[in-house]
Amino acid sequence: MPVILLTLREWNSYGYELMERSTAFGFEAMNPGTLYRTLRQMEKEGIVESSWETSKGGPARRMYTITDAGEAYLEFWATALEQYQRNMDTFFKMYTGRSLRSQENDKKAE
Repeated sequence: MPVILLTLREWNSYGYELMERSTAFGFEAMNPGTLYRTLRQMEKEGIVESSWETSKGGPARRMYTITDAGEAYLEFWATALEQYQRNMDTFFKMYTGRSLRSQENDKKAE
């Protein structure tokens, strides 16, 4: 959902295009059925809205747009992911560096 919202924040889009753009986030093999069920649920929750777009060059397509509620939801996700990233950064600093205990032991040995 956050990837869809972020993509829609940049430009209105239709389902197939959302699947194509999701590859930038590492989603290589997204199931179309899952995507469209997710979009319908997001629309039901009011975080996206859709309308039919017709063009002379092809069939009608359902275009999706992020709503104000979707913007707020995306902001919530971004804040949560920032905290998660800080936690992971701390973990890997501790994992790849020397532990605090071994540093304290080195100071005592000096």
